[in-house]
Amino acid sequence: MLDLDDASATSQSSGLTSEAALLAAVSARRTGRMSDIVATIQAEQDAIIRSKPSGVLVVQGGPGTGKTAVALHRAAYLLYTHRDRLARRGVLVVGPNPTFLRYIGQVLPSLGETSVVLGTVGQLFPGMDARRAEPVAAAAVKGRAEMAGVIAAAVRDRQQVPRRPVELVVEQQPVRLDRDIANAARGRARRSRKPHNEAKRIFHREAVRLLAEQVARTLAGPGGRSLLDGGDLADIREELTESRELTRQLDALWPTLSAEQLLTDLFADRRRLSSVARRLPAADRELLLRPRPAADVPPDLCWSAADVPLLDEAAELLGDDGAEAAAREAAALREEVAYAQGVLDVLDLEEDLDPELLRATDIVDADRLAERQRARRYDSTAERAAADREWTYGHVIVDEAQELSPMAWRLVMRRCPSRSMTIVGDIAQTGDLAGAGSWGEVLSPFVANRWRLEQLTVNYRTPSEIADVADDVLSAIEPGLAPPRSVRSTGVPPRAVRADGGLEDAVAKVVAEEAGAVGEGRTAVLAPGPRVATLRERVSGAVGENGEVDLAAPVVVLPVTAAKGLEFDAVVVVEPAELLAESPRGANDLYVALTRSTQRLAVVHSAPLPAMLHRLQEG
Repeated sequence: MLDLDDASATSQSSGLTSEAALLAAVSARRTGRMSDIVATIQAEQDAIIRSKPSGVLVVQGGPGTGKTAVALHRAAYLLYTHRDRLARRGVLVVGPNPTFLRYIGQVLPSLGETSVVLGTVGQLFPGMDARRAEPVAAAAVKGRAEMAGVIAAAVRDRQQVPRRPVELVVEQQPVRLDRDIANAARGRARRSRKPHNEAKRIFHREAVRLLAEQVARTLAGPGGRSLLDGGDLADIREELTESRELTRQLDALWPTLSAEQLLTDLFADRRRLSSVARRLPAADRELLLRPRPAADVPPDLCWSAADVPLLDEAAELLGDDGAEAAAREAAALREEVAYAQGVLDVLDLEEDLDPELLRATDIVDADRLAERQRARRYDSTAERAAADREWTYGHVIVDEAQELSPMAWRLVMRRCPSRSMTIVGDIAQTGDLAGAGSWGEVLSPFVANRWRLEQLTVNYRTPSEIADVADDVLSAIEPGLAPPRSVRSTGVPPRAVRADGGLEDAVAKVVAEEAGAVGEGRTAVLAPGPRVATLRERVSGAVGENGEVDLAAPVVVLPVTAAKGLEFDAVVVVEPAELLAESPRGANDLYVALTRSTQRLAVVHSAPLPAMLHRLQEG
């Protein structure tokens, strides 16, 4: 490890500022939480942090260049210098996974900021924390931009006309609801360009108007001369509007829909999916099909992170006629009243000891107590914003932004119409099949070429010994791409260990060695997805009942997708050949795995090592 006494000499060659503080921070043991970041900010980072908030700023940087530190410090800086504008609207920080958000969760409070909403894409639909496992290929289809057209077609598909005329009797008058009347009413509603649930009122009103004219013509008799005036027509329209049977028929043609209902119906119906997604290949449509979830499955387990942008797209097109919001509000009120009654019951029991005392129930009942609590339901801008799908933020920061799909970008852009955004990522680390191939490809549909790029070039995290190995993988991903320059060395070369016996035993042995070497530091085992559960049983118990990994544990086992943005003192990479084969972007995942360590790296393998890891020495 570089001696901190040599700070001034190193500073001359590296161009770093506050060298001692920086090297002390990057060499310190990891704690499972992102530590204080102020002392480690460097000149190239500080310039980005302080740049103007308007427009879209892209910060491109390789592993260990401090992208996350820049993003979070920029959030605090913007809230401080532009508080009048941003405090009212808040700042949204989008991270790649819940593990990452827990890792950075204390940084902004430590900088004095609480007006920030942290969330993954799977958490950006109010009330949703999507955790259903999704096959990689299906998630890739759902992330494609063409899915916006599929969702729009699915909404239009629910705006029907009757196959055969519907004969009704309203107030003893025959009424015939046929295709012509329904088509005319549907056309009027669609021309309003209002969302589906709001346009439904126009559909109903127009259908009733046309049917009232039909009744008036019937009453006119064979001569065709009607003696009905405007008041009579109004009475007929009122009678039609009050007809439950007519309302039921019109509701069937143009139903009130929630986003969840629309997608559940779509993905469970092969015929409907084939109709609205004709432009998708048949194989892709098959990937979207799935049975309806059982009634007792929690919503969070019904939907995947890849579904959330589709739900948001659907909600945007459907709008709200008030019924869904009223139902949610009523359910929330019932829960709060029940809770308030429970509180009063407990207080009543405590006050039974002295009958002369004034009881809580003498002063307030459960309904009134619940109302008081509702008035204080949201204590901050961040809480209000997180609960409102239509909330627009003053600034949005996206970390590991290369992982977002085109559909996810539509969701994020909807949250920030002003396009005041900081986008942080590394194209070379893109692992998601629907992720970014270039920043221009990501941004052009929304801002054309009106975005600016800043690059971070210094790798503070990864020792040069490990960086040399990772750079060979980077060359395989993108030949000619310049890697970030590592500024520190540990003197400990990364090693490869062949698992001649059982793989789990070999991993356990290497983990014990690496964990012993870093003492109180943190060690991560990064493995192919199918091996994670078995390895956790063998080398780590750092998973709670809810499946969340305890990053403060001495040893954790993670799939590479959950390790993005994190860092550990030592990393043990398992079966790199399997990581390469696990997805079409396996090399990107391997690159991520190799660059999570601040001190030591070991690779355990039973299959032959990929050629790109030729610098590793067996030992």
